[in-house]
Amino acid sequence: MTAYGDLEHRVRSVLADLDDLAFDQLREAVADGATSRPASDRELAKARRSLEKAAAILGRLADEG
Repeated sequence: MTAYGDLEHRVRSVLADLDDLAFDQLREAVADGATSRPASDRELAKARRSLEKAAAILGRLADEG
C-alpha cells in the first residue's frame, strides 16, 4: 500500500469513529428526551465532510501513484 493509500485508510478509520460518536450522541439525546439534534451534531457533520474530502483526495493520489 502506498503512503497515500495508508493515509486514506487511516482517515476512513477516523470517519468510522466519528460516525460512532455522532450516533452515540444522537442516541443519548433521544434517551434524554431531546426534540432536536445536539448542538455538536452540526460541527461533527462539518468534520465528517472535511474528512470525506480528504479521503477522496488521498484515494485519487493513491490511484495515480
